[in-house]
Amino acid sequence: MSLAEWSLFIGVLLVSMVLTGTLLGRLPLSSAMIYLALGWLLGPDGTNVLRPDPVRQARVLEWLAEAALLISLFSVGLQLGVPLRDRRWRLPLRLAFVSMAAMVAMVTAIGVWLLDLPLGAAVLLGAILAPTDPVLASGVHSDPGADPDRLGFSLAGEGGLNDGAAYPFVMLGFGLLGLHELGPGFVRWWSVDLVWATVGGLAIGGVLGTATGQLVVYLRSRHDEAVGLDEFLGLGLVGMAYGIAQLSLASGFLAVFAAGLALRRVRERPQQDTEPLTVAAGLGSHSYQTRATHSHHASATMRDSVQGFNEQLEKLAELTLVLVVGAMLAYARPLPVVWWFVPLLLLVLRPLSVMVATVGEGLNAPQRAMIGWFGIRGIGSVFYLLLALRHGIDGRVADVLVSLTLWSVAASIVAHGLTAQPLMHHYVGWRRRRRAKSKTDP
Repeated sequence: MSLAEWSLFIGVLLVSMVLTGTLLGRLPLSSAMIYLALGWLLGPDGTNVLRPDPVRQARVLEWLAEAALLISLFSVGLQLGVPLRDRRWRLPLRLAFVSMAAMVAMVTAIGVWLLDLPLGAAVLLGAILAPTDPVLASGVHSDPGADPDRLGFSLAGEGGLNDGAAYPFVMLGFGLLGLHELGPGFVRWWSVDLVWATVGGLAIGGVLGTATGQLVVYLRSRHDEAVGLDEFLGLGLVGMAYGIAQLSLASGFLAVFAAGLALRRVRERPQQDTEPLTVAAGLGSHSYQTRATHSHHASATMRDSVQGFNEQLEKLAELTLVLVVGAMLAYARPLPVVWWFVPLLLLVLRPLSVMVATVGEGLNAPQRAMIGWFGIRGIGSVFYLLLALRHGIDGRVADVLVSLTLWSVAASIVAHGLTAQPLMHHYVGWRRRRRAKSKTDP
């Protein structure tokens, strides 16, 4: 296709999504399902417009998936307003690390015993399929803020953390396959790839997000400087956090997520003898310049502006990546193992891993069942698959990884997209009935 033809196609696609957005919102379908089907129609199995070969074009596709993942992780971090010392963080942390490890272990066992994969390839398969997707699971997230519903907050927090938490297991798989240095007695793996990558990534992102946000708020509220270009601020913070973390051998994904968390928590710097802006007509009645430089509102204005831009960017990233995944399905051989592995992954392994991670958390049956079901696979799995292919995984192992990963992601998008609305409607109704009963009980 020529540049003019691509321009026309992309323009029609974007405008069509705007015009049909309200209608699609009333259907029991997620936007990702529409993108996936459209991607398949545009791929080699359809009109052959898109030909994203995951083996030949692994590097370019990996960059695309990586960029989309960074945007989504930063956006999720900006949305989570629960204080970091709040005990509600225990559940997403346990889901991101304990459930992650349990999932990798179970998939590894299946890979070795039932799929006849080498141990390293089985570990790699588990690490690729373990992360959940915070963007594709947005239909079950609660409203952002300091007091969200526990279900939505836990799924969002898990999705923000576990893409970085999967990194050590990916490196372990590479090491067992001879593609990465693990060190004597695995000392390099557990000290650098596991401990430092996790702790260092979170620390780097947290420090950068806090320092950058405080500097901007100070300059705006005290000197009327550094006003505007909040879009550059968000993208620049993502770039700095990811770049410094990766150059330091820490997890860039955790750094970007932590940077979003930290930026949200930058406090206002109210000056003495000043009053907040009047809100009778809403803060929106005041100009951006007024709000951005007011010492009572500079931080909130910065955060809201960065978040608004990043959420729109996130929607474009979702559209692009899911379209590509739909087109890539033509390159995923429909191996016989797909028919039993994918249901096993979604219906058995995910709930089991959640049961392991949620012991002692006081969850009731509906909450545990919902968390166990909504472990949506998405961009993180696609990124780590492409990373594996770029590292030289080929032959039968590559065929198995490509087939199981892409069909798992596609099945997850469809199954969870169809069930998100009815299940969430049922869950919200159950929650309301429970609250009403608790108020009437003596």
